[in-house]
Amino acid sequence: MVTRAFGVPMTRREDPRLVSGNGRYLDDLGEGALAVAFVRSPHAHARILDVDVTEALDVEGLVAIYTYEDLADDPNPRVSEPLPLLIPHPALHAPRVNTPLANGVARHVGEAVVMVVATDRYIAEDAAERIVVEYETLPAVVGIPAARDAVHQVHADVLDNVSAHLVQEVGDAPAAIAAAPHTLSLDLDIERSASMPMEGKGVYARWDSDDRSLRVYTSTQASTSVRFALAAKLDLPVDRIDVIAPDVGGGFGVKIVHPWPEEVLIPWAAVKLNREVKWVEDRREHFISSTHERGQLQKVTVGFDDEGHVLGLDVEFWHDNGAYTPYGIIVPIVTSTQLLGPYKPGAYRVEFRSMYTNTVTVTPYRGAGRPQGVFAMERTMDAIAAYLGLDRALVRSRNFIQPEDMPYDHHLTFQDGRPLIYDSGDYPTSLEKIKALVGWDSFVALRDSARAEGRRVGIGLACYVEGTGPGPYEGAFVRVETTGKVVVATGLTTQGQGHETVFAQIAAEELGVPVDDVSVTTGDTRRFKYAVGTFASRAAVMSGNAVALTARKVRAKALRIAGDALEVDPKDLEIVDGMVQVKGVPDGGIPLRTVAVLSNPLRYAFDEEAKRATQFAGTADLNKPPIDEDDEPGLEATDYYSPIRSTFASGMHAAVVETDPETAEIKILRYCVVHDCGTLINPRIVEGQIHGGVAQGVGGALYERIVYDENGQPQNASYMDFLIPYASEVPTIETDHLETPSPLNPLGVKGAGEAGVIPSAALFASAISDAEGFFITRMPISPSELWALRELEGTKK
Repeated sequence: MVTRAFGVPMTRREDPRLVSGNGRYLDDLGEGALAVAFVRSPHAHARILDVDVTEALDVEGLVAIYTYEDLADDPNPRVSEPLPLLIPHPALHAPRVNTPLANGVARHVGEAVVMVVATDRYIAEDAAERIVVEYETLPAVVGIPAARDAVHQVHADVLDNVSAHLVQEVGDAPAAIAAAPHTLSLDLDIERSASMPMEGKGVYARWDSDDRSLRVYTSTQASTSVRFALAAKLDLPVDRIDVIAPDVGGGFGVKIVHPWPEEVLIPWAAVKLNREVKWVEDRREHFISSTHERGQLQKVTVGFDDEGHVLGLDVEFWHDNGAYTPYGIIVPIVTSTQLLGPYKPGAYRVEFRSMYTNTVTVTPYRGAGRPQGVFAMERTMDAIAAYLGLDRALVRSRNFIQPEDMPYDHHLTFQDGRPLIYDSGDYPTSLEKIKALVGWDSFVALRDSARAEGRRVGIGLACYVEGTGPGPYEGAFVRVETTGKVVVATGLTTQGQGHETVFAQIAAEELGVPVDDVSVTTGDTRRFKYAVGTFASRAAVMSGNAVALTARKVRAKALRIAGDALEVDPKDLEIVDGMVQVKGVPDGGIPLRTVAVLSNPLRYAFDEEAKRATQFAGTADLNKPPIDEDDEPGLEATDYYSPIRSTFASGMHAAVVETDPETAEIKILRYCVVHDCGTLINPRIVEGQIHGGVAQGVGGALYERIVYDENGQPQNASYMDFLIPYASEVPTIETDHLETPSPLNPLGVKGAGEAGVIPSAALFASAISDAEGFFITRMPISPSELWALRELEGTKK
């Protein structure tokens, strides 16, 4: 057995449990708890005139009905106040956040108006159906053009429907563009979509009135943050609340919003009723009452020289933030900064307005603003190449930041409030790898041959840089048990990414123990109370380095204690397969489990191993106190990792597509990925992350969109109408890796979770444009839309 664990493509240890039906999800908990159903607004914009619950009161099994007025009448008025604005920003000049139940006005279809509690979900639903809400419908603002026109307002006091306006610029972009030999302008459109985790949201709360303590289970990406939010909302000491994220069936960003209205209301009802209370979202609720992402209109103006070097870039875009801004303006900030990708833009100016509409609120979804930014920049690169008649890869290479330029400062402010400084990367090498992988240089002959056969085949390329691992911190606890087993705990949650495996690998590598001896707990505030959350490809960077730093502290202590026991300088010791030994001398050491025993001086021998640590065992130095003044018992430690700024991963995707001349069906012939996430902890898991991201990217580019009618009614809020790709629509993914370690953290790692989805819209737009011979400016694209474009372009067969 060897202790090498870091960098090994181990299989995921959590998979046998999760794929065999032995996962423990929110809906597996709380049998017998009271159940909740919500009456939600059927209107996109309506004033609530009256709520008549008379007919519902006769339903047997009904326990309680609550409206906003009941929250306002509660002795703790904070429960009725607007939910937190999680990330304030100076440019967010008109923030608006909803209350847990609508306060007089509903601003999108699906906003919760009434909460019903009953003995089971069926009864709660029956009672909810008998509640009559009288509405006065108001004009609905749907879509960015309507929001810009501002004929009607989403919030009566925000006359222009603009929640935020932000400008960042480096140099004088308008002047550089005006002086450039060539200029182009593009109007781009990327539609609204949404993440679809297999498990929706859910909350289950238990109140102990004797102990005055609350335990909340929630399907969340931020259990520690929910804990602090609940303490504030329910006016309880934070140490009387525990929040636990059990197995979570996918998050993709939608579960980072905290607290959700339901995460306040369910615990509040549990306290008020002194009963266990539970709510689990159904699929339609997820469509209309969680959050969406993506929708932007963009205007790009670029100036460039005869060789395709960008001299000036000016981007203005409008972001649809839906009805409220609970997560601030992180998504458009990411778009505005990550838009630059691996390129030196010359002078750069970006201006965005985040717009209110009477639609579901927009918050980060896997990729979080980056797909929109990459769409703008990569479409621009393709447009320059087409204008100059140059190879698309060549134009990109002429604008790359070079490896010797690293670290590269864009002189902009990133989403973490820190300077946008790329830490490392080698974009020219990535380009050469992706060209070799997809056969870029030989594709022209293949395309020409296909065209001679009447087939339409095209190739696309898209590059990206993604900020990963934003702060402010994550922490870890590591303990070596007297059995030699190692316990690791982090406050970070997991939604199926393989954190149990990766964190175990890091701890095993640092401590010199077999990885099977390491157990990992995540997302349980009883085990670790301070954390931020799982989002923005930060788990490996933040918690991974926290685990490494903590394990190193434990290792140092173990070597010190073993050095005393063996009368050897700790510098001459190492830990191999759970044995502390003199370096290169496998015989004569002591097991790490024995060191754990010796770390805790004992008076009582509770088992055979504990005898080694009692006062007459002869192992103690009688000239020192049992515990030094600055020491503590146990072979364990807690530590935190807090980086100065984000890391920046990168990658390039290439795809070959074929479009049917008759039906306009789009078929993916090849999909290739070159990815750089710094040092690889587990290549197998990184591959899985890429595959999952590409699957979502294919969905976002070719199938998925949220459609509203002019009245704000969602038109496809079910899996019958909102198309997501099955395995049959996801291509075989060919991958290659590049490792440019980050100099910012001890492990040299960067995040990998979102990379696969980021370039897809731009990539397929490039490939379909190449196949069809005209320029695609709007994504996603369906066969019927491609057919219509052919009609417009006059290329219909």
